[in-house]
Amino acid sequence: MSSQEAVLDAAPQDTDAAPADPGDKRRWIALAIVMTAAFMDLVDATIVNIAIPSIERDLGAGFGAIQWITAGYALAFAAGLITGGRLGDIYGRKRLFLLGTAGFTLASALCGFAANPEMLVASRLLQGVAAAMMVPQVLSIVHVTFPAHERGKVFGMFGAIVGLGAVSGPLLGALLTQWNIAGLEWRPIFLINLPVGIAGLLLGRKFITESKAPKALRLDIVGVLLVTAALLMLVYPLTRGRELDWPLWGHLMMAGSLVVFGLLVAYEKHKTRKGGSPLVELSLFRVKSFAAGIAVQLTFGVVLGIFFLVWTLYMQIGLGWSALRAGLTGVPFSVAVSVAAGISVQKLVPRFGRKVLQAGALTMIAGILFYFFVAGRYGADIQSWQMIAPLVVMGLGMGLIVAPLTDAVLSEVPKEHAGSASGLINTTGQMGNALGLGLVSVVFFGVIDDERLARAPGEVGAAFTDAFRNSLGWAAGVLALIFLVMFALPAKPRQHLEGGGDEAETTADVPGGATKEPALAS
Repeated sequence: MSSQEAVLDAAPQDTDAAPADPGDKRRWIALAIVMTAAFMDLVDATIVNIAIPSIERDLGAGFGAIQWITAGYALAFAAGLITGGRLGDIYGRKRLFLLGTAGFTLASALCGFAANPEMLVASRLLQGVAAAMMVPQVLSIVHVTFPAHERGKVFGMFGAIVGLGAVSGPLLGALLTQWNIAGLEWRPIFLINLPVGIAGLLLGRKFITESKAPKALRLDIVGVLLVTAALLMLVYPLTRGRELDWPLWGHLMMAGSLVVFGLLVAYEKHKTRKGGSPLVELSLFRVKSFAAGIAVQLTFGVVLGIFFLVWTLYMQIGLGWSALRAGLTGVPFSVAVSVAAGISVQKLVPRFGRKVLQAGALTMIAGILFYFFVAGRYGADIQSWQMIAPLVVMGLGMGLIVAPLTDAVLSEVPKEHAGSASGLINTTGQMGNALGLGLVSVVFFGVIDDERLARAPGEVGAAFTDAFRNSLGWAAGVLALIFLVMFALPAKPRQHLEGGGDEAETTADVPGGATKEPALAS
């Protein structure tokens, strides 16, 4: 394709880019470009769920095809994230970002013009692969473009984008489907990506600075195969388990994934000893802030995986609300996340450090317990306005976590491994979400008595309310665990320590990898 050839013409530099000149405003344009791409991915991951009934009617898609339309993107995305991040380290983060954006835009067009379910499934898989190339470069580009003292502000913006993306997908999907633009029904949910993607390509070539690892790296093919197999063996059964009534082969696949993960670790250790270029930089886990942050990211992903799915089911099926009403109900939550994320890194973390994240976990727990009480108090007669207060409290708590967490995880990562680290961060989040989705069958559907509902259809609201409250209890328990794990994070990210900054940051840039654990606040 000519667009891809044009991207390849932008040859990367030989070394990592130095942080931009503070007087150069171009880096902020570059930030807007990569943030827009991140937002596009966040929205696309959830926008399809709302349009499923319309897709089913228009294409005559069967149950299996519908499952793959929704799960195919997540599977391809999760399986390719680590590889996509490493490819950025090797061949250039700008190049991979533009290639991923071009692929994502092309796949969106194919989705929008899909003539049958098979074409839509294949296009969604291509979207996931392209997103796995594009998304890891976002944090990598930020990491190598901005000096340490500016990253707090940047990650605050990133957290705000996460908050907006969390509920914008369902709301935007509901609006586009309901408007039925030009009689296209569900197709605009994909076609809306085309002008955004094209603008990102044109502006990205001009304003994003190329960077890659200063040490010559080669792609670890065996590592790619092992990590892809391990993630697919874990995520696929979790994605399809409930619909297939948890077959034996699913449990065997998940157990086998642990074995493959073990083989991956052993092989990467061997490759490191031989002086090769491992796919996963295991030395990153010697950095206390990175290892602890990854653990928090995984468990926090479980919470999000549980909450957002059961919340949607509770409102749309249990309470019988329209997709648009459910989407609008989530707006206060999104606003609260964005506000808290915006101030947490810039104003609070420099003074209070990891206590900000722990306060976020406790605030989310308070909001969940508040929601638990409100849902029980009003039952199936609950109104949207009665959900505002608990949703705002939960949103504030989430905002205090998402932006500082990214800052803490990447604060001491060597720039040469920014792509690998970014891929690991995104992958663990996706794994956590998959685990949360798997738990939904236990904590939500396990509470709903299908036989009782068959005898008394009028009790759907009460049954779903009970299941929703049970899920909230589980989410609160996982957040309590997260609060404890956060004690392993450094008291403050390095750039927020007194005297820290760009000078302190350079000590982590060890050629060949972070083989020495940096000094940490305790």
